[in-house]
Amino acid sequence: MSNKYTLGIDIGSTTVKIAILDENDTLLFADYQRHFANIQETLAELLAKAYGKLGELTLHPVITGSGGLTLANHLGVPFVQEVIAVSTSLQKIAPQTDVAIELGGEDAKILFLAGSMEVRMNGSCAGGTGAFIDQMATLLNITPDALNTLSKEHEKIYTIASRCGVFAKSDIQPLLNQGAQKKDVAASILYAVVNQTVAGLAQGREIAGKVVYLGGPMTFLSELRVAFDKTLGITGICPENSLYFVALGAAFAADGN
Repeated sequence: MSNKYTLGIDIGSTTVKIAILDENDTLLFADYQRHFANIQETLAELLAKAYGKLGELTLHPVITGSGGLTLANHLGVPFVQEVIAVSTSLQKIAPQTDVAIELGGEDAKILFLAGSMEVRMNGSCAGGTGAFIDQMATLLNITPDALNTLSKEHEKIYTIASRCGVFAKSDIQPLLNQGAQKKDVAASILYAVVNQTVAGLAQGREIAGKVVYLGGPMTFLSELRVAFDKTLGITGICPENSLYFVALGAAFAADGN
C-alpha cells in the first residue's frame, strides 16, 4: 500500500490554508490562519498543528494562491496556478458545476465551466471582497459575523457603491447620519458585494445552472449567499470544505509529482 501523502498550501492575500490528503485523496487535515504578512511563520504554525494531530508523515507539497509563487521559488516547491487548483477541485469534488463564484480576502473570481470555460477575476481593487466586508463592518463598529446576523432582519436595501471602500463609506455615513437602521445598512453592504461581483465580473454572461460558492466570505456569511441567490434567482451550493478548495486543488496536483 502506498503511503503518499499530499500537502496543498494556499497562500492567499490574507490567510494561509493547508490541506493534507492520503493516497486515496481522503482529507486528513485542513486548517487556516490569517498571516498578517508573516507567511512563513504562519505556514510553520499550521504544519506544527498538523504534526500534532497526524504525527510524522512524508508529505509531497504543492503551493498555490495569489501570494504563493515567491514562497514556492524560495522553498523549491512546485507551484500551481490558483485557477487551475480551483478547477481541479471542482472536477474532482463537484463535477456537475456550471459556475463557481469564489470570494477571497482581496480577490474575487467567477469560473464559467459549462460550455466554453472562462475565468473572470477582479483587478487590483479589493471592492466586493472579504477585505471590503471587513472594512464596512468596522465602519459599523461590528464584526463581519455580527454584520451577517444583523442583515437577516433587514427591511430595506440601500444602494451602496462597492467598487471601493472610500466610495462605500461616502454612501454609508450619510445613511447612518440620517437614521438608517444598522440592519438595513448591513444587508445593503452584502448586496453591494453581490452587485460588484456580478456587474464587474459576469459582465452580461449568465450565471445559471449548478452554481457553487467558494472562499471565506461565502463560507462564513450565510446572508451573503442568500443575497447572491436572490439577486441571481438561483439556489447556489456551498460545498463541504468550500474554504479549502484552492488548497485541495494544490494537493490533488501533487498526485502527479
